[in-house]
Amino acid sequence: MKHEQANTKTVRTALDDLPYGPMESEEAYGRVGKARTPEGVNKSRMFRDATLIAWPSFIELVLTQLTGMADQIMVGQMPGEAGVQGLSAVGISGLPKFLLLTMIIAMNVGTTAVVARSRGQQDREKANRAFQQAIVLNLLLSTVITVFGLLISRSLITFMGGNGISQGTLDLGVTYLRIQLYGFIPLCLTSTTTAALRGVGDTKTPMVYNTVANVVNIFFNYVMICGKFGCPVMGVAGASWATVIGQTAAFFMAMRVALGKKHYLYLDLKQRFRLDTDIMKNIASIGLPSMIEQFIMRTGFLIFNRTVASLGDAMLATHQVVVNIQSMSFMVGQAFGNASTTLMGQSLGKRRYDMAAMYMKVTRTLGMAVSCVTMVLMALFNEPIIRLYNSAPEVVATGSAILLMVALLQPLQGDQFIMSGGLRGVGDTRYGAMMVLVTTLGVRAVLCVIAVNVFHWGLFGAWVGIVCDQLLRSLLITRRYRSGKWKVHVRRRAEAEAQAASAA
Repeated sequence: MKHEQANTKTVRTALDDLPYGPMESEEAYGRVGKARTPEGVNKSRMFRDATLIAWPSFIELVLTQLTGMADQIMVGQMPGEAGVQGLSAVGISGLPKFLLLTMIIAMNVGTTAVVARSRGQQDREKANRAFQQAIVLNLLLSTVITVFGLLISRSLITFMGGNGISQGTLDLGVTYLRIQLYGFIPLCLTSTTTAALRGVGDTKTPMVYNTVANVVNIFFNYVMICGKFGCPVMGVAGASWATVIGQTAAFFMAMRVALGKKHYLYLDLKQRFRLDTDIMKNIASIGLPSMIEQFIMRTGFLIFNRTVASLGDAMLATHQVVVNIQSMSFMVGQAFGNASTTLMGQSLGKRRYDMAAMYMKVTRTLGMAVSCVTMVLMALFNEPIIRLYNSAPEVVATGSAILLMVALLQPLQGDQFIMSGGLRGVGDTRYGAMMVLVTTLGVRAVLCVIAVNVFHWGLFGAWVGIVCDQLLRSLLITRRYRSGKWKVHVRRRAEAEAQAASAA
């Protein structure tokens, strides 16, 4: 195995000081029992490991989401009907963009898992090969998706808008989406670099380049949306261009990191690219179920949003505001979920099921504490938060009521993200696809359509579907983790690697 060198940037964890686990052990089978700190391991150090990986990721995600909030606040504060139309346009164009990102996100899940496992095995060469394969794969995919997206952008926005949105809002949505697609390739390659770096536990580097990108984004928001320093007032188009400029800045910084040898991962352009079928299979075996999960999820969101759009510009704008605030609350679960993905992947790369279970317990404990604080703050300041976006009475009244529902979901929502992240780290992504099929399509979308079109409960009724979706999803993911059925993926991958090593 190729061991990492001293000059590489990666978090050294308690796992690094432990020996490999046995090829066969009782812990590799059956249900997950009560997690206990392994002998010779300091529990406080495990909390430190999780925090060191989670906090840069948390800051990065929060700053990125704050930038998105700044986009919408600046757009929403445009005078009169322009503010409501702008919020609606950004809302209906966001989902098609993420639908087009589905395949890239899925391959990144596979990349993180494979790199994390290689890091756990202390095989730096394999981790770098996986990074190289992922970059080339996603470069090809993002190029094809960009061309395809530009060709169908108007059709996507028209479908999303349905019959309840004004023509002005639809035109603004098409403009916003097309500009976003001009920066699609840099966005995808940056996200792949971030996914690989998280796999080795390096969350500080993505935090740095994404923070710089967010500052650039907000500056150009001010310049382009509002028309400052001689720039014409560009409104929604200005918000989209500012995002693309920020993403491009992040891309150049990420590539500078990837091409340098100071980090654990690097791209050697002098080395001729060769397709590594084993690594591609590993990435695809994890990524493809995740792609199905993402596609099902985005389809459910699409049906949901199209139903909400039928309620008119004001309710779509209100929904978009609450979703944007809810997305900020996701950052807690996602940050600790990233830590869970990394630490569980590395633990099982070293065959340490005891460490994997303990790291899961640690990340869930930390995530629950922060989620409870978020819940209280969101409940106390629900109305002032909504007013930051738009002060229209209808938006404030409905939005603040729905935000209370979102606040109550915080602890379960954060815990769900963390457990899902851990299961992705060990390659258990197929169950996630089935779970999302049931919850997002079978519960969220169906209940939304019934609540809005049959019972005429409006936006509040649509959000009842989201609450039911989240409650059921939390129950299912908890049962999956405790069942221990995910361990079969770890055993199969270990057996395949052992066979490949003996054949070599």
